[in-house]
Amino acid sequence: MNEKYIPLYRKYRPQTLEEVVGQEHIKTALANAIAMDKISHAYLFTGPRGTGKTSTARIFAKSLNCVNGPTIHPCGECENCRDITNSVPMDVIEIDAASNRKVEDAQNILEKVMYAPVNSRYKIYIIDEVHMLSTTAFNALLKTLEEPPKNVIFILATTEVHKVLDTIKSRCQRFDFRRITTSDIVKHLRYISDSEKINITDDALATIAKNSAGGMRDSIALLDQLSVLGTQNAITTDDINSLLGRISFDILHQLSLRILESNHAGAVEILEKIYNSGNEPVQILQNLLDYLKNLLIIKNCTSEIAIELTQLNDVQLNDLKSQAQNIETHQIISLCDKCASYIKELKSTNNPRLWLEIAIIDMANLAENTKLEDLQARLSALEGGGTIAPRIESVAHARPKIAERHAEPPVVKPFVPEPQPKNEVHNTEPEPKQQTDSSSAAAVENEFAPMPKAKVSSGDDIMTLWGNLLGNVASAPTRALLKQWAKPVVINSDEVVLSIKNEIYLQQFVSGSKKAVLQKAVDELFGQANTKITVRLPQPDDVVPQGNVTIPKPSPVPQPSKPEPVEKTPSVEDIKEEIDEVENSDDEPVANSEEKIAKFTDIHSDTVNMVMDLFDGKVIE
Repeated sequence: MNEKYIPLYRKYRPQTLEEVVGQEHIKTALANAIAMDKISHAYLFTGPRGTGKTSTARIFAKSLNCVNGPTIHPCGECENCRDITNSVPMDVIEIDAASNRKVEDAQNILEKVMYAPVNSRYKIYIIDEVHMLSTTAFNALLKTLEEPPKNVIFILATTEVHKVLDTIKSRCQRFDFRRITTSDIVKHLRYISDSEKINITDDALATIAKNSAGGMRDSIALLDQLSVLGTQNAITTDDINSLLGRISFDILHQLSLRILESNHAGAVEILEKIYNSGNEPVQILQNLLDYLKNLLIIKNCTSEIAIELTQLNDVQLNDLKSQAQNIETHQIISLCDKCASYIKELKSTNNPRLWLEIAIIDMANLAENTKLEDLQARLSALEGGGTIAPRIESVAHARPKIAERHAEPPVVKPFVPEPQPKNEVHNTEPEPKQQTDSSSAAAVENEFAPMPKAKVSSGDDIMTLWGNLLGNVASAPTRALLKQWAKPVVINSDEVVLSIKNEIYLQQFVSGSKKAVLQKAVDELFGQANTKITVRLPQPDDVVPQGNVTIPKPSPVPQPSKPEPVEKTPSVEDIKEEIDEVENSDDEPVANSEEKIAKFTDIHSDTVNMVMDLFDGKVIE
């Protein structure tokens, strides 16, 4: 062998803009820039791997430095063109940022950038994988990249443009390389196969193109690997699957049929053959997921789009179409979701084969349980008055669960009595159970509605009403003040009369800030609005009721609304707040601060009174 073998992806690297596969928008823009002599000082090429970023950068440099240039058709024969083709130029410097990412490497570029080109028109720096540069290296290049010396051009290439600093991107002309379409890759692979006399079928070329994820370099590298299989028999898709460890379409089709038929034994049998042939568990599920994806596309897309997305032949498309007729879209999505979940599980487990078998059996059960016809039949039975009823649960009142799984749940039909006249004779025979959907929903809603608050006793015990009134006062300081200084004279639904012996506090309930609080408490007591309230000084003919005042505690029954604020003992801050309100009123102020505190120290809760009586104590500041 006289010549060293050159890999196909290097041998067929494009040398002109016309030879670049795809990327028509970029080729047009660069060609116009050369023709109009609008050459920028910095370019940023970004896109997936293998889409032509570095090759386009070399072609652009060759077009600028050709002896006939700048031209969109470099000759390829001059010294500059040959040096760029052979990657040994003096004025076109290629730098791998992955291995030259330090700030010292950037400073090395800055030291040499000041020198003029040796034998070319431009000195061009092609920095590949520029996103690997450190932040300090980016900042070192920032000023030079914005205003480089004359005849210096920077071409930055990256697959992860989001890692490049915004200050760098704003100083470059950005060109986004797109993934190459499958049809363009197949055409170029056929051209290379014919040139290299590689005997391969079109279906195999389509399989290669699908495996490359839109990258031309990966496709040519795989074709180069397949070329060693020989030329006697045409290379088929099965050969590619064997080489890549992929499962053939026919095997996946048989496995999917067993899963959709809920044939667990058949599915496990096929799985055993696939596993024993050398396929890894993760690879098996990934191939199955790809098959289900194609089935989902066939089910929901037109034939033209399905052919473009799946790249399957006519026989395979017909098999998928016939299979898609007996399966629902939601069922395929459920299988895809389950398959993807088990792929994650397989990557982290120590026993992948166990989880692979569990995955196949579970997917077969999922297909049976989620069949749309079965769900519709069950729903029709429910709507037709069947015995299966939805289970209603309440957060506050949890219903006991049925002890036995086979027991049939009872139908929930709450009893709502109808109002009847007093003298009407009740019919003892039950009426037919006929309820509309709306009435049933209303009945269920009424059953689980929160319990109403207990009504206030309508008895003549004024002290009981007085205690209930104090319990309705929302403000703890105001409640304590009323309990200490106010006395009830009259409390009924027509009028409420209270006597307060201190004029300062009296004004607070007559025209001060506590008037609205008292009004709200009285209205809540009788369940009405604008109840008449009279607050005055004590009179000689007032009958002062005797007895202890009992403020009702909040009901323990849970309510849907927010709980009422818990009554608390007035603190010194609350007392000072009451003092400030008194001082801001127009009444005569209290003599001094000590007297103010003394007048408020008696305002406390029943608990504090009990403790004070027990230990013969007093409240101090």
